[in-house]
Amino acid sequence: MIPFDPIIFAVLIAGLYMAWNIGANDLANAMGTSVGSGALNIKQVIILAGTLELLGAVFFGSHVTKTIANGIVPIDTIIQSNPHIVVLGALSAILAAGFWITFATFYHLPVSTTHSIVGAMLGFGLASVTYGFISITSIKWVVLMKIVASWIISPILGGILAFIIFSIIRYFLQRSEFPVKFERTFGYLQIASAGYVAFAHGSNDVGNAVGPLSTALSALNLIDNGQTPTWILIVGGVGIVIGLATWGTRVIKTIGCGITELTPTRGFSAEFATATIVILHSYSSLPISTTHVLVGSVIGVGLAGGLASVDLSMIGKIFVSWVITVPVTALTSAIIFMGLMGAGI
Repeated sequence: MIPFDPIIFAVLIAGLYMAWNIGANDLANAMGTSVGSGALNIKQVIILAGTLELLGAVFFGSHVTKTIANGIVPIDTIIQSNPHIVVLGALSAILAAGFWITFATFYHLPVSTTHSIVGAMLGFGLASVTYGFISITSIKWVVLMKIVASWIISPILGGILAFIIFSIIRYFLQRSEFPVKFERTFGYLQIASAGYVAFAHGSNDVGNAVGPLSTALSALNLIDNGQTPTWILIVGGVGIVIGLATWGTRVIKTIGCGITELTPTRGFSAEFATATIVILHSYSSLPISTTHVLVGSVIGVGLAGGLASVDLSMIGKIFVSWVITVPVTALTSAIIFMGLMGAGI
């Protein structure tokens, strides 16, 4: 049983807030293709995604959580100086990432929650350097570069895989004697692919919410170091589902209708490609952006129908939001951390 401590309570609430944001933005965009193609309505998405998101978080979520918690900033070194600093850093990172995602969701922008929390953890690390808790060289730059490289490669892989899948499906669709029935069949298949996406999303992105929380609790020896208890993963999964149910429609419309016209065959291709790429990265413990992979997959499907079928202005807005996410959350996290330190909390 975790003893009551105001700062720990604040971190728990912040972690739930971050999970809510992930549901409102990230899981919402993952489900946008199903709504955009007409395969599922909002209520059905919430039920399906809620169930499989929790399963993905519980059974696969611990892999990426460890990377977010300890893979970028040398937490063990800071703990030796003062464990309380780690708690403040985790709180700063969660709040910084959460504030940015709330802002983006309000303006219907599908930003990366993975970029947000990685940038925020980096901001905490850089702020720790200024206080002399760690050196600049002790930040795990190699791990960070691997994560950044995966952000670049994964949407390209998603786009290529979705392009290939949809091209194969379209080949058979054009030769079918019953094209309407063929398309309707993929409406049912897309329900399965939507569930696949939700499971994959839970496996990778729950770490964005509970990684810093796990860091804070292990720093105070409230949980085993390097282990993520199932109850923490469940808290993250529940928060994500609540976020989808309460505010997810804002981003669903952008992904489902804003990039390219989606039919069940197109939606299935994008979802299946996205889920496959994400779950492979979850298995390898790399925190990638479901947003990036899905947008890349939707673009790949759109390009299969010709460049004119893709809304380049919407893609431009999404790309700008991606580029500024890491510096914005890193700076915000550093400012919050320094503010908490200055206030003597």
